[in-house]
Amino acid sequence: MSTPRDGVVVPARLQPDLPMDRLIRTDPPDAEAVEMDVVFVGGGPAGLAGAIELARLVKKDQESGGGLGPVEIAVLEKAESLGAHTLSGAVVNPIGFRELFPEMKDSDFPLRAPVGAERVYLLTEGGALRLPTPPTMRNHGHYVASICEIVRWLGEKAEGLGVNMFTGFPADSLLVEESRVRGLRTTPGGLKRDGQPGPAFTPPTDIKARVTVLAEGTRGALTQAWLRWQQVGSANPMIYALGVKELWETKKPLDAVVHTLGWPLPHDAFGGSFFYPLEPNLVALGLVVGLDYRQTTLDVHVLLQRMKAHPLFRPYLEGGEMVEWGAKTIPEGGFYALPERRHGDGLLVVGDAAGFVEVASLKGIHYAMLSGIYAARTAFAALKKGDTSAAGLSGYDRLVDGSPITSDLRARRNMRLVFQKAGFYLGGAQAALMTLTGGRFPGGKIAAERDAEVAKRVTPPEPFTPDGKLTFQKLDAVFKAGNATRDDIPSHLVVGEGVGGDMAELYQHMCPAGVYERRDDNLVVNAPNCVDCKATDVLGPRWTPREGGSGPRYRRM
Repeated sequence: MSTPRDGVVVPARLQPDLPMDRLIRTDPPDAEAVEMDVVFVGGGPAGLAGAIELARLVKKDQESGGGLGPVEIAVLEKAESLGAHTLSGAVVNPIGFRELFPEMKDSDFPLRAPVGAERVYLLTEGGALRLPTPPTMRNHGHYVASICEIVRWLGEKAEGLGVNMFTGFPADSLLVEESRVRGLRTTPGGLKRDGQPGPAFTPPTDIKARVTVLAEGTRGALTQAWLRWQQVGSANPMIYALGVKELWETKKPLDAVVHTLGWPLPHDAFGGSFFYPLEPNLVALGLVVGLDYRQTTLDVHVLLQRMKAHPLFRPYLEGGEMVEWGAKTIPEGGFYALPERRHGDGLLVVGDAAGFVEVASLKGIHYAMLSGIYAARTAFAALKKGDTSAAGLSGYDRLVDGSPITSDLRARRNMRLVFQKAGFYLGGAQAALMTLTGGRFPGGKIAAERDAEVAKRVTPPEPFTPDGKLTFQKLDAVFKAGNATRDDIPSHLVVGEGVGGDMAELYQHMCPAGVYERRDDNLVVNAPNCVDCKATDVLGPRWTPREGGSGPRYRRM
């Protein structure tokens, strides 16, 4: 049993290790392995932008008689359909689209509307003080969008260029030989709860590739395993936030992009909310909280429910309907948490998997697309030279390091980190100085602690009873995510030994989908509830790939 010391628990003490034997496989690919040249693991904006750019480069080479010949490109996506597992705010900087489709106008892209007015508030429990919009949060020239719609649109463009789209195929492990990644193995389907093949069993498929591009998104299992296997470090550990989001059909239109700070978060937690107009009668509302919070019973889903009753939000939501719900983690470590290299023998890492998110401006989609484009250009050059070794793919890091991705992250390199030690008010003051000095203050690197190593005070939960109209319990919310997981699927969550009551309480509140329950001093795991947000992998039981098509079925998130 885990016993807190002085009313404190440290999640890392009971977190199991990565299952490296499963994620990195040295056995040779199956004799009937599918032969590809380049495989993008993940059908989000990074993987799809990369596949499109590579297909266009190959087509141009063929039309000009460049001599490369046919190149087989594949995108593997674990969801049943493209977009079903993608979730973001989202306000989008269009430079990624402009780089990928220079022949198009902004009006051709799958973006909802340009940002007009925008407002930032500091909330108290009963009021809202409007603040000047920080320079990093000014969104003139950006667009409100649905990431699901973006991904589906990009998927159609990729298919039109001949990219092989494999949806419902999670990547279970990397197939390696010495230091080289040779491809991957997919996750089997149709297993019974005990892990044995059931009537609908489908065996795994091996896919060989000259270049494997990990575009898994936040907290990718294969990315973590490859970084550890190759001993690729970073100046700071990556830290994460959990975002919980709802879509509401409303009676009253919202006329601006809104962000808030302060309540309902405690002063020692980092985060804030977003409130975006998608249509005259459709809004996106969400709360994002850093997982380095300090209380065992902080519950992001419940905080969002409480927040909806605030006078700033309630007039818009009352009388409306919550039509969709979802959750995901976000990499927040920034510049100092980037892997020291994002390339290896036969492998590249892009998008959220590499940590390309800039927290101060709440942006990551255009960085994901740009990194996918750079990976495609690197892979194309390597295929032309016949060298897909680490040396042949090293140009990718040079492209990233010379791009807006790295320059933006470097300019705001300490702005998130200061809050981990200084809290909301002092951290906010120091972050303002960092903005004014372009990141030169305070000089040097602020060290960060891994989220799981941040001690959490054992605190009693605050009672909360949802009304089923404005506020909802977790299981009702999971239903709105369209969760399609079989009830008798094997658990994909690796739980540590000795989890007692206080740690079970932490897991119960940490998970927005009701996967974990505390019963007396025991932990109960309801694995089919999981929506793959990966918060569990940050603070508790390890997340591993599971049967294709499991998890949420987002439509407009």
